[in-house]
Order: sequence, then structure tokens, then C-alpha cells
Amino acid sequence: IVGDSISQTVTRSINTSLTTVLALVVLYFFGPAVTQHFSLALLIGIIAGTYSSICIASPLLVTVEGWQK
Repeated sequence: IVGDSISQTVTRSINTSLTTVLALVVLYFFGPAVTQHFSLALLIGIIAGTYSSICIASPLLVTVEGWQK
């Protein structure tokens, strides 16, 4: 079930993240200094969150489910 869920949602997750990252990159390069620092923090968070959701959370769920059995 986890594999099917990942394959169905990975495209949407990546598209949403890339759209937001694109806007933040533009804001980072063309915005004022205060906005640059804020957009950099958001960029790091979105990239880490997307990676975590796709590559860490699902295997962790399967591992915890195996421990419970």
C-alpha cells in the first residue's frame, strides 16, 4: 500500500515543491536583503520537507509497522 501511495503522490509533491522553490529562488535573487534571508530559510525547509516526505517517512512507516507485528 505504501508503494502505491508514493507512486501516486510523488509527482504532485515534486510539482508543488518545484513551483514554490522557483518562486523562492526568484525572490532570493531579486528581493531585498531581508527577504533573501527569509527565502533561503524557506528554500531549505521545503527541500528538506519534500525529501523527508518521499524518502524517509515511507520507509520509516514500513519499519515501524514491522516492529509492531
